[in-house]
Amino acid sequence: MDLTTVSTGIHKRKLKRRVGRGIGSGIGKTCGLGTKGQYQSAGSELPGSLFEGGQMPLYRRWPKRGFSNAAFAKEYAIVNVGDLDARFEANSTVDMAALKQKRLVVGTFDGLRILGDGQLTKPLTVKADHFSKTAEEKIKKAGGTVQLLPKPKKPVKNKMGARQKALEAKYGPKPKK
Repeated sequence: MDLTTVSTGIHKRKLKRRVGRGIGSGIGKTCGLGTKGQYQSAGSELPGSLFEGGQMPLYRRWPKRGFSNAAFAKEYAIVNVGDLDARFEANSTVDMAALKQKRLVVGTFDGLRILGDGQLTKPLTVKADHFSKTAEEKIKKAGGTVQLLPKPKKPVKNKMGARQKALEAKYGPKPKK
């Protein structure tokens, strides 16, 4: 091996294929698409990897059973009490923003869970969505405070409620049958 063969096969600046530039280019007139047919017209795409030529595809032939809540599941950041003791000073407030600043939590999460692994020697004010029993005990034993963040309000199920109240205000209560 020598220096002349180091970059063989690596094309960092490969030019775009210029089609329709005459007979001599090899890709003139029909631009390499051939003549006539469905896939020769502009905008057409070749079938995807799941296309089986009009046959019922495999993903539709297989039976579907069960249901998964994975699409609706919330993802929580998990932090142990021992990690809080190592990274935070006494009497400081620990919430999601502070944890991200200290790089204990990286990424986006739906909430924060504090677990009781490790020891806590400093009083801290911890704000989270969930505390394990041991974590809550350790934080309170060290002289700190635990603050549960409020859960989001549930949506109103009765969508006709506001309209029904407006109708009752205008015409009086609905007669009973």
